[in-house]
Amino acid sequence: MHLMIPHASAVGEAATHTLAELSLPNLAQLLPLLSPVGATLGSDEYSFNTPFELALSELRGCHAQDGCLPTAAWALQAKQSCKGEAWALLTPIHLSVGSDQITALPPQALALTEAESRAFFESLSELWPAAEGWISHWLGSHQWLVAHASFAGLRSASLERVLHRNVDIWMPQARRLRTLQNETQMLLHGHPLNEAREAAGALALNSVWISGCGVNSGGQLPADLQIEAALQLPLLAGDWQAWSHAWVQLDDGPVAALLAQARRGETPLRLTLCGERHARTWALKPRSRLARLWQAMLPPRSDTANCLGGL
Repeated sequence: MHLMIPHASAVGEAATHTLAELSLPNLAQLLPLLSPVGATLGSDEYSFNTPFELALSELRGCHAQDGCLPTAAWALQAKQSCKGEAWALLTPIHLSVGSDQITALPPQALALTEAESRAFFESLSELWPAAEGWISHWLGSHQWLVAHASFAGLRSASLERVLHRNVDIWMPQARRLRTLQNETQMLLHGHPLNEAREAAGALALNSVWISGCGVNSGGQLPADLQIEAALQLPLLAGDWQAWSHAWVQLDDGPVAALLAQARRGETPLRLTLCGERHARTWALKPRSRLARLWQAMLPPRSDTANCLGGL
């Protein structure tokens, strides 16, 4: 079994304070039974892809450079066969314009219905004409996919890097992506669907975030991979109380189950924790019967605040 926990940590004073007060007894007992394996993934909080995305890419056997992971093609592959097209993920969002910065709100803030999302997607179809080699695919209310040969190799920032943040440093540098984003924003401005939404007090869909460009590469994710994503939404929203509560539930549930397996010596067993800067993986290390007995009597404990803070 391979347990992966994204958004396990974050950068900033609030995160550090929360981690210092967070009690995760099962994780504290699990980590001393494991040994680090593989390289630490990631660099800093300004990389284009998150450590979680890099960890998934590693498991797929894809070693593309930062910002060039074909996450759009992988999203499509999860639903249907994916050939050799270069795909890009378009996420409908609201860009909030303030006095000194433009902030990206999460797509969930739009609360788009399926009908609204499909209507918006169809109304923008002139930007990706089939006659010019474009392919389009509505994947979900918050996930639109378009493919074109010009997307191959283009670098773009992950959506999660920009949510609730100033988008300035993350804006696409590739001309193709800038043009598509600008043209999309122009068509959305004054759109009848947006006028109806604003009249009803809803946020306008005024932009898309383009990410995950490239041709599908790498294999499938391992069958024994278990991803626990409960920390994502509270962390991105900066709701540290909810994030802390979600961590405690993970510790009482999947982490406790993994600890029980580790104590029984079940292999293969892995744990991957992904923060804002780094992702690290641990695996169960061989232990003698005497060592297992001793550790059961006097279980060692790890400093989880220090471990998670390093991510």
